[in-house]
Amino acid sequence: MRFIKRILSVLLLLVLLLVGVSYLLPGQAEVSRSVTIDAPPSAIFPYVNSMQETEKWSPWLSHDPETQLNYSGPEAGVGNTLNWSSEHPQVGSGSQEIIESVPDQTVRTALDFGSMGTALAFFDLTPEGNQTKVTWGFSSDLGLNPMARWMGLMMDQWVGGDYERGLANLKTLVESQG
Repeated sequence: MRFIKRILSVLLLLVLLLVGVSYLLPGQAEVSRSVTIDAPPSAIFPYVNSMQETEKWSPWLSHDPETQLNYSGPEAGVGNTLNWSSEHPQVGSGSQEIIESVPDQTVRTALDFGSMGTALAFFDLTPEGNQTKVTWGFSSDLGLNPMARWMGLMMDQWVGGDYERGLANLKTLVESQG
């Protein structure tokens, strides 16, 4: 009996330690990737300012081509919204709405993953001579949830590769148009 109490005490102490340390971890998860595209911002902007156009280069649709996509609001710009649903764990379900749009410069979106939380995403287009640096990123407030803070440490590893594939797809798409 004493042995079981000792094991339970050690397990409780370990759980308390993991929870305590979680509050020392970052409260924000951030991921961003960039690519330089051989085109002006005006050639790239339409592909990031419309949820319908992102379908042409999205890295996630290759995970599950059967993903259900529904659009609402205007065709592009603020209010353009995508709702998606997939059984694939790397795609899941959620919504994304454009909340800010500055022509040929930036697009900001609000993401809602349901029980998985929310995030803000962005595309920044920076002219560099005859080329444009496109930065795609997101940030999510992890709150005080200890599990979310531990998972936040893995966010770059989980999402970064998809951002790289998406930007490579976008680069190929835009450069093939010119």
